[in-house]
Amino acid sequence: MKQYDYLIVGSGLFGSVFAHEAKKRGKICLVIDKRNTTGGNIFCEKIHDINVHKYGAHIFHTSNKKIWDYVNNFVEFNKYINSPIANYKGELYNLPFNMNTFYQLWGTKTPLEAKEKISLQIEKSNIKEPKNLEEQAIKLVGEDIYFKLIKGYTEKQWGKKATELPPFIIKRLPVRFTFDNNYFNDKYQGIPIGGYNLLIDKLLEGIEVKLNINFFHNRNELEKIANKIVFTGMIDEFYEYKYGMLEYRSLKFENEVFDLENYQGNAVVNYTDYETPFTRIIEHKHFENNYSTKTIITREYPACWRKGDEPYYPINDDKNNSLYNKYKILADSETNVIFGGRLAQYKYYDMHNVIEEALNTVEKELSQI
Repeated sequence: MKQYDYLIVGSGLFGSVFAHEAKKRGKICLVIDKRNTTGGNIFCEKIHDINVHKYGAHIFHTSNKKIWDYVNNFVEFNKYINSPIANYKGELYNLPFNMNTFYQLWGTKTPLEAKEKISLQIEKSNIKEPKNLEEQAIKLVGEDIYFKLIKGYTEKQWGKKATELPPFIIKRLPVRFTFDNNYFNDKYQGIPIGGYNLLIDKLLEGIEVKLNINFFHNRNELEKIANKIVFTGMIDEFYEYKYGMLEYRSLKFENEVFDLENYQGNAVVNYTDYETPFTRIIEHKHFENNYSTKTIITREYPACWRKGDEPYYPINDDKNNSLYNKYKILADSETNVIFGGRLAQYKYYDMHNVIEEALNTVEKELSQI
């Protein structure tokens, strides 16, 4: 008899949802995490009574009522609406691209005027078959929007010139011909009142959790204590990089505390010129209407990923997808290991996608109970 039904490696959303649902079905789980905190990248650190999104801003949004109702069973969400601002060399523009943005760029006041402006620029570019990301973006929205609001930000994010990036990265760009600054089109949106830690704590209630445990440092012992493993880390690391290393982009964060009630007037300000080294500044108190007399900002810097760094974004180009598919064949042949989440499935997931994937995985795994 093994000590646990499931050893769950990683206490992020996938692992926590799986553990919660397995416990409901009478299974005994152990959740381990190499960090000294639970929640993965949605962990919030309380500083001066402000919930700081330690690993980047996380805004919950979904059109799936089932998922929205699910998370609201555990914690109450506020009505935060994500309406970022773009700062291009001191000029401010509303995001996503909408009638406010077009008025700020050109002074256009009607959808017809804005559409004509964009169409003229696309026509003038005379790009028929885009050969790179830059040409693809210009073909979609014209030069003004591209050069001020896309080019610099994208090049910082990817660490490459836009002319060196493949066109498929930008398949479409959302252009909204209404005066609407809501970044997401989803029906439901918000942030847990009190921070994401409350959600994770509720999911893991009554479940054994051990922190500061690196699965790979204790692999031989850990693999013996459970009937099955739920693995949410990097799939290539699980297989000891047998076919080579997958590539990621990483992030670095720089926090600063100010004796001010309000630093920038908005939760998210993107810096879209290439010369500014960071991509955005997050002012955390605006996520929850916090009335602290202090404020905390985080400057977010994209970074090259090297082994040992935190992997944030998979680079889903042809080369990496092909490599991942080799690992997926190995994963699909496993009978005692379940792979889930952004790193294990080498796929960019929003939070609602991760939760849905975890619920579907549990249902498939334990539907007979």
